[in-house]
Amino acid sequence: MTDRLPHEKGFHVSWDQLHRDARALAWRLQGEGPDNGGWRAVVAITRGGMAPAMIVARELDIRMVDTISVKSYNHQTQAEPKVIKSPDMEVVGDGTGVLVVDDLVDTGRTLEVVRKHMPNAHIATVYAKPMGRPQVNTFITEVSQDTWIFFPWDMALQYVEPYRGTD
Repeated sequence: MTDRLPHEKGFHVSWDQLHRDARALAWRLQGEGPDNGGWRAVVAITRGGMAPAMIVARELDIRMVDTISVKSYNHQTQAEPKVIKSPDMEVVGDGTGVLVVDDLVDTGRTLEVVRKHMPNAHIATVYAKPMGRPQVNTFITEVSQDTWIFFPWDMALQYVEPYRGTD
């Protein structure tokens, strides 16, 4: 179908849906830490991983939370990823016992950079696309590679004209 509306290949995620999916991610991660124990720390990939990481940390009662910032997009165009803020490496070390959380894995390039920093970390995302799945240890929902995910922090409520119009 060539006359597809732009939003038809989009996956719109509400705050409620993100909360439910992030809690499901936490439940899936329960008992998955080293030696079936707890996780030492959560590292959120900023910015998209911050909300899911906060929910996961709360659900799993993890108090040590840090961030890593990897810039890989200029607006909606992918660029060469680079770390612009690292977590406290004295705390996270090689990543053993550390849970890295992001909202989405797309191509996996961001997570490749994160793995170089913390090669033994467990990487979890709420959503995953096929190209990036090999970089993720745990995820909740897979979407097609050509789907654009609209997260709640990227949207605002507004009136939309009916698709069929009014005659």
